[in-house]
Amino acid sequence: SDDDEASPMVRRVAQYLEGLSDDDVCKPNPRYGKVPSSELAPGVRATLAERLALPVTRYFIWSSNKGLNKRYPNADEVTKRRLDYELSTIILMDFVGYFLIVADFINWAKDRAIPVGPGRGSGAGSIVAYSLRITDIEPLRFSLLFERFLNPERVSMPDFDVDFCYERRGEVIDYVTKKYGEERVGQIVTFGTLKAKAVLKDVARALDISIDESNMITKLVPDDPKMTLALAFEQEPKLRELEANPRYAELFEMARKLEGKNRHTSLHAAGIVIGKSVLTDFVPVYKDPKTGIVATQYTMDQLEECGLVKMDYLGLKTLTLIKNTLALMRKRGVDMSVEDIPDGDAKTYAMLRDGKSTSIFQFESDGMQAVLKQAQPDRIEDLIALNALYRPGPMDNIPQFVDCKLGRKPITYPHPALKSILEETYGVIVYQEQVMQATQILGGYTLGGADLLRRAMSKKKPEEMAKQRILFAKGCLTTHGIEQAQADQIFDLLDKFAGYGFNKSHAAGYAVLAYQTAWLKANYPAEFMAANLSNEISTTDKLTLYIAEARSMGIELLQPDVNSSEAYFTVDKGRIAYGLIGIKGVGEALAADIVSEREKNGAYKDFLDFLERVGLRSANKRSVETLIQAGCFDTMGKGRAELTLNLERCWDYAQNKADSSAYGQVSLFESGSADDLPPFKWDPAEDWPRDEKLRVEKQLLGFYFSGHPLDEYKDVYQRCCDVDFVHPDRMSAEKTYTLIGQLVEFREILTKRGKRMAFGKVEGYGGTMEVVVFPDTLERNPGRFAVDQILFLKGKVDTERENPSFKVEELAYPEDLRDKSYRELHIALNSVHHEEDLESLRDILFASNGQCQVTLHVPSASGKVRVKAHSGISCSPSDELLDRLREAPVVADLWLS
Repeated sequence: SDDDEASPMVRRVAQYLEGLSDDDVCKPNPRYGKVPSSELAPGVRATLAERLALPVTRYFIWSSNKGLNKRYPNADEVTKRRLDYELSTIILMDFVGYFLIVADFINWAKDRAIPVGPGRGSGAGSIVAYSLRITDIEPLRFSLLFERFLNPERVSMPDFDVDFCYERRGEVIDYVTKKYGEERVGQIVTFGTLKAKAVLKDVARALDISIDESNMITKLVPDDPKMTLALAFEQEPKLRELEANPRYAELFEMARKLEGKNRHTSLHAAGIVIGKSVLTDFVPVYKDPKTGIVATQYTMDQLEECGLVKMDYLGLKTLTLIKNTLALMRKRGVDMSVEDIPDGDAKTYAMLRDGKSTSIFQFESDGMQAVLKQAQPDRIEDLIALNALYRPGPMDNIPQFVDCKLGRKPITYPHPALKSILEETYGVIVYQEQVMQATQILGGYTLGGADLLRRAMSKKKPEEMAKQRILFAKGCLTTHGIEQAQADQIFDLLDKFAGYGFNKSHAAGYAVLAYQTAWLKANYPAEFMAANLSNEISTTDKLTLYIAEARSMGIELLQPDVNSSEAYFTVDKGRIAYGLIGIKGVGEALAADIVSEREKNGAYKDFLDFLERVGLRSANKRSVETLIQAGCFDTMGKGRAELTLNLERCWDYAQNKADSSAYGQVSLFESGSADDLPPFKWDPAEDWPRDEKLRVEKQLLGFYFSGHPLDEYKDVYQRCCDVDFVHPDRMSAEKTYTLIGQLVEFREILTKRGKRMAFGKVEGYGGTMEVVVFPDTLERNPGRFAVDQILFLKGKVDTERENPSFKVEELAYPEDLRDKSYRELHIALNSVHHEEDLESLRDILFASNGQCQVTLHVPSASGKVRVKAHSGISCSPSDELLDRLREAPVVADLWLS
């Protein structure tokens, strides 16, 4: 930096530090290599003078001020003083190098268009971090506190957790490793433990129990990351039966002893450490023999005591999603960056108020969608608050927040002096920062001291709490004349919220990301959903969910095609073109070759042309067959069955043609060229039945593309299926519902009483629903529950569970449901008739008893006249009845409603 320019900035910080009293100066912790408290004032001040003279400190002060001038071109004295205060604290606590290293690799990433998150964790409360471009959340706008991040009254290591684009995070780690030296940079070890399923598999292997038996046992353990053997035995009676079998008794005995023990080493998903010198000066290290990655042998909890600072380089898919959405927008001529997304977009908030937040970062869960509908957010501060409130504990305050926001209840404050900090959350204490500010305003604490009190409250230490209660009461009396009883009430209130209040800096950073994704969805829905699908291209469950969401938004999805699909999902005139990598069995290399060859030499003329140009070089017969089955050649005039039948001969023909071109002859014994080969003769084949085509599509794409097994019953489904697949938690536990769908999973278990019951999953047009079939229902309907069967179920929804399930009470038949779903049969007569002409029609209707009323549409000079049939004439609109009516000579048309 220009030293002449830096000097006045350094003098300003020096003056600020000189103005601190001895009590204001941090009492450093000897563990971090600082001056012991016995030498506090002179020792610390001498150290500070030395630090201020260092070039690195002068550069830090200069670059922070330069950054501040860019962020705040007309910065006032309050803003500058906040910067000086933070700089002084960082220098005082000797974290200058840490800030500069973090700023270095973040700015390196930003300068290379690697998306970086706006800020996460308490670091977003620092104006120095904002000035150095470490964060992009404006701390002053959102009233974020630096003391929540770095507190001179509580010496602890700062911790910037940084979100990077999921796809390019590795580039940043490589940069840091090369810049600071491979010997000084390392990842962090973690230890994988033997969980319920893993311990059963490992012990079974050691006891020579067969793989089939091992799989049979582990499948009985429910899929839950927190599952233990004890819980599994409670939930699955069959495990108890197996334990009674002498063959498996030792397996379960040993598994219980080993469960939870360390099994293997792994690497921390995000943590990196950088040492001042080689890592072996601080900790033992090891090198992974496969990857060559160097890592510490100590876990993250032990590193700080060894003098190493952990930095988290997190890969966040949302940043990749935003990057890819903006790239797709550029293809349609909209060139903008994330910084160009406008605040306060009405269209975005209208979408959020409707609860349409599927695929929106932090707001896509069913519960959060319900909260958005209740709270009706209309500004970013509301999103920050809802992000912080929607967690165990704070969630209890959502009704008060909503009622006060919407004016259904008056906003009240624990004390009038707290209005300034609680007004934006409608009187509800939501954030840890609000607890700190309330303590400062009422109790006279410094913000650093307030953070210590907040931590004491969250840890519930009785002795410390009793001492703090007295100090708080004294402060309340001195600053506002608040008596002991009221001070105790406020203290108890703050104590309650300190226990589960959320870090506002973190909530703000993630709410900004949420708003950005919501804006993209509201304004560029096709590009946003295409980017989402690309993000989840290898995750079938998410892919299926987002495809259903895109279709519900009215976005057309084009089937995969070798002449129009890219490797990933793209947008064509507002429609989403399916990405080739989304087909199971088609890898990135093959997809890239298909696209690049097409771009170089034009569209593929037919199937043989594809084989000659790409198939023989980049694919094998199995992957080409997969492309056929997924419908990638449907537009070339040949059906999937015909292409599959002829694939082997087509391949040989293309190979023969390629060889002829390469060597200038048809074969060893025949002269000629590739042009002399006779035209390929296709063996004809009937196309696959619809059900087979759909089955293969589901297998390869994860969902049905060209139709759905339910299409045959679509009218019944639309009229009768009243289950909310997307928001099952909003359904009534008392009401009887009708569930229609395909049974995609089913497993029976034995109850404690020895009866069979079952669990399964039914898939409808709108999603999937877990079903529970109790013993009496299972016994009454033998053979009716088979995987892939279309089921028509009546029952109630168990909303007590985290994932609500459908309790099956009875099975129905489609014709019964259809007959009951129609209220009116409309019959259009072809002309005016005498009564005797209508007798045959009356006889047909009388023969069919039911609940469906009949309306006749009789032609007249002024048009059709509607005539309600006598109340005694009602019918059940079966297929047989409708066929008989169509044959009646007086009937011109008929329909149901």
